[in-house]
Amino acid sequence: MAEGQIDVTKEKERETPARDGVAPITTEVRARHGGSGFVPPSETVFGLEDVHVYYGSFLALRGVTLDIGRNEITAFIGPSGCGKSTLIRCLNRMNDLIPGARVEGSIAYHGQDLYGEGVDPVEVRRRIGMVFQKPNPFPKSIYDNVAYGPKVMGLKPRSMGELVEESLRSAALWEEVKDKLKQSALSLSGGQQQRLCIARAIAVSPDVILMDEPCSALDPMSTARIEDLMEKLKQDYTIVIVTHNMQQAARVSDRTAFFTAEAAPGTGDRTGLLVEYDRTDEIFTHPSDKRTEDYVTGRFG
Repeated sequence: MAEGQIDVTKEKERETPARDGVAPITTEVRARHGGSGFVPPSETVFGLEDVHVYYGSFLALRGVTLDIGRNEITAFIGPSGCGKSTLIRCLNRMNDLIPGARVEGSIAYHGQDLYGEGVDPVEVRRRIGMVFQKPNPFPKSIYDNVAYGPKVMGLKPRSMGELVEESLRSAALWEEVKDKLKQSALSLSGGQQQRLCIARAIAVSPDVILMDEPCSALDPMSTARIEDLMEKLKQDYTIVIVTHNMQQAARVSDRTAFFTAEAAPGTGDRTGLLVEYDRTDEIFTHPSDKRTEDYVTGRFG
């Protein structure tokens, strides 16, 4: 294995779900990468090449090619139904849990085929954590929520108490809950619950944190705290966020990918596609595609 590559296999090979043998479709879709001024990531964590995602026979997302950089925040923006959440769930193989879902094309994680033979989806999801749209703490204590992942995955930290504290500190929650760790996590406010979910993801020592609209159910003050937290977390983690809030994407992300939904060739079905991917300041001030310009200026549709 090359130096710096992260192994997502296990010593004991696990069976992986059989992949449908249908060949990927060929399209003319290619995202514009900002023209001559585009600067690629200095280090690539995810490399996607001509990715198509199906639910059964329905093509949900087609022809996605982009690289996601290390210690950057990458935002996926676009209208509902354009495949943003579908794509982010492919990055830690959450779509494996949906009957009939399949991925065609190539998704490499630190150079390793994320869907290759011998890759363990459980190990993938440990290294690539997910925070969902609605806070989903377990009906357990605050302490047990954070400790749950390490216990289930058989991790053996020197001190579980220290790990819980460190994770809560990293999620900017420790000072608010240090005196009530045995209380139910459900007693926390919505913003606190979401930061608890971030702490729970951090506790298993991931490399990447995926966030699928993490602030959509939160008030402005809680949203601001999550955004401040993301800025701090990117020093140690790579972050990918799906958001409908363009102002949020402009505030927190280093790069932005704009998706839309258009009719697929030969089918008439509307499917998601990547229109443009660039540094966030370029996407919002000098977009290369009129569809991007229309969306970020509010003229879309």
